[in-house]
Amino acid sequence: MDLHEPVRVPDTELPEKTLNDAPAAAADDAVNAPATEAVAEPEAEMEVELIMAEGEQEAEEAESLRVDTAETLLEAAEALLASDAAEISADDIRRLRQRFSMLHKPATEDAAEGGEAEKTFEPDETAVRFAEAIERLRAKKAEWTAAQEALRAANLERKNAIIAEIIALADDTDNVNRTFPRYRELQDEFNAVGEVDPTEDTAVWKRYQEARERYSDNLKINKELRDYDFKKNLAEKEVLLAEAIGLAESEDVIAAYRRLQDLHNKWRQIGPVAKELRDDIWNRFRDASAEVNKRYQAYFEARKAREAENEAAKTALCERIEALDYGSLKTFAAWDDMTKTIIALQEEWRTLGFASKKMNRSLFGRFRQCCDAFFAAKAEFYRNTREELSSNLARKQQLVEQAEALKDSTDWRASTERFVAMQKEWKTIGAIPKKYSDALWRRFTAACDFFFDQKKKAGSGTRQVESANLKTKREIIGRLEALRTEAPDKDAALKQMRELQKQWNETGHVPFREKDKLYEAYRSALDAVRDHFAIAESRARRDRFEAAVSQLEGDADKLYRERERMVRALDSRRAELRTYENNLGFLSSKSKSGDSLVRDMSRRIERLKADIAEIQDKIRLLDEKLA
Repeated sequence: MDLHEPVRVPDTELPEKTLNDAPAAAADDAVNAPATEAVAEPEAEMEVELIMAEGEQEAEEAESLRVDTAETLLEAAEALLASDAAEISADDIRRLRQRFSMLHKPATEDAAEGGEAEKTFEPDETAVRFAEAIERLRAKKAEWTAAQEALRAANLERKNAIIAEIIALADDTDNVNRTFPRYRELQDEFNAVGEVDPTEDTAVWKRYQEARERYSDNLKINKELRDYDFKKNLAEKEVLLAEAIGLAESEDVIAAYRRLQDLHNKWRQIGPVAKELRDDIWNRFRDASAEVNKRYQAYFEARKAREAENEAAKTALCERIEALDYGSLKTFAAWDDMTKTIIALQEEWRTLGFASKKMNRSLFGRFRQCCDAFFAAKAEFYRNTREELSSNLARKQQLVEQAEALKDSTDWRASTERFVAMQKEWKTIGAIPKKYSDALWRRFTAACDFFFDQKKKAGSGTRQVESANLKTKREIIGRLEALRTEAPDKDAALKQMRELQKQWNETGHVPFREKDKLYEAYRSALDAVRDHFAIAESRARRDRFEAAVSQLEGDADKLYRERERMVRALDSRRAELRTYENNLGFLSSKSKSGDSLVRDMSRRIERLKADIAEIQDKIRLLDEKLA
């Protein structure tokens, strides 16, 4: 049977003929109700329960969007255990178990992915208590269900006994008038007996109705009592008929249908009416029921259409969220934007109505799985970057403090280099927590701007000083170049050179673009003075050596000793030359200080080479005297 198919009210069956030919008055006493009346089929009752549970399913869906914990689920299970057994449903127990198992599902999947699928899950104390609570719930529900089944079985047995007694009273045709009070008691007892198994309800009612009709057809009581009973029953059925007609105008179709089932149950309990009115009132009641059923059918057809639309919309929403690529998100801003997108999709999901029961749960599971995967990936990203954020924050705070401490410096050259280096380092540092980012950036840029503004103001006053210093240093270079021709001897030249060096060092900065070229000219002038007087001194030393060797001519021993001394000096100079040349290979001239050291070492190498050449010349002179 389709879940949305309305209950069909069966056609009225004609009452059976009496077992014996009673007088006309007795025949009029026959039961007015047809042999069978419309009853709610068990499947239809299930449909109504499904509709009434729709709100609970939607509430369950909304609740599942919230985060559960093992403790809150244990509390819910224990609270349900404390409630009455009649209020516990199998769906409640199933939902609790599903929600609890979802908490341990990620851990189980991680173990499987890590090659630990064979390991069993070790439950903690909360999990053990939850499992015990679930088992107690099942046992409590099963015990209650068994008791209810036993009670319905006893009710069925009691109703069958009442039916059998009514039939026995009907078959005692000679005493049927005297048994009427007992017949009334049996009807009251039957109505007072509780529910029986739904599969037996219709059959037992039919047997009961047939027994009443059988008794009524054989009843021989006075007409006044009989008419009073018929009139009372007619009035009660007309009240039910009026209410059934009014249900056709009710706005709540589901509630109207449920109320119709109650009216049918009450109709069954009311006794017969006059035989001539029996079919008419039943047909009217049946027509009113058919109108309610028609509206019920139309409601379900419209509901099916809405469910199909909602199913299509939810499927499209699942496809949209599955198409989102959050694996390439690398920044907090990107994760925040994607989070807004996910939340917007969740809000859109909540606006969609209920899909069919078959698809609604699977669609919701599909949608929630995507949401859970996103928020798990986001949490992992934040966990992995928390340490990096702290490190970046510490580095930027340190740069801010350094910049603020250096902003008042007037050592423009060194401080400028340091500020430029700090700005470059700032760019290499990654992201920091957003709540600190703007404030630190404002402090850093404020310190940098303050320093460079002060430097700019000071720079306008130093240009004239630098120009004057440039002129002075050019004059010093000119005076150094003149020493080669104007100085009378080496000592006087070196004395004037040292005075000019002192004056150079005391002179301040020159324009930056002239600095390197001017310094190179200064070093060249100094080297030229030293080389000029070194050559002259070398020539003088050779002349003095030749005069000394001439005095030793004829004394071979002294000449040999002098030659050995020269050879030792030559070896010493060569070893020193190798040391300088080796060290020169490790030096770099990329920096200004390195370039100056290279030039100084190169000059020393050239002097050593000149000394070696001079010693070799002296050895040749000694060899000539020894020949």
